[in-house]
Amino acid sequence: MKISQAVAMRIREILAQKNMTQYRLEMNSGLSKGTLTSLMYARYKGVNLTTLITVIRTLGISVDDFFKSPLFDEGNLDCD
Repeated sequence: MKISQAVAMRIREILAQKNMTQYRLEMNSGLSKGTLTSLMYARYKGVNLTTLITVIRTLGISVDDFFKSPLFDEGNLDCD
């Protein structure tokens, strides 16, 4: 799986855990709908670190907690 796909899946997991919608994430983060939609649907190969940290902070978790997921295990990621 691509890193961008893993990031999108992890954000969806946390949104579900927090009972938060993508719209609420947009409003609370100040990120545009287009930016979040691109992130959530893994439209690009890479992920902008500044955008990701903004999302993580808005979700109220640490960067470390965000990446503590089997989605980011070395064997699961395709970095090409």
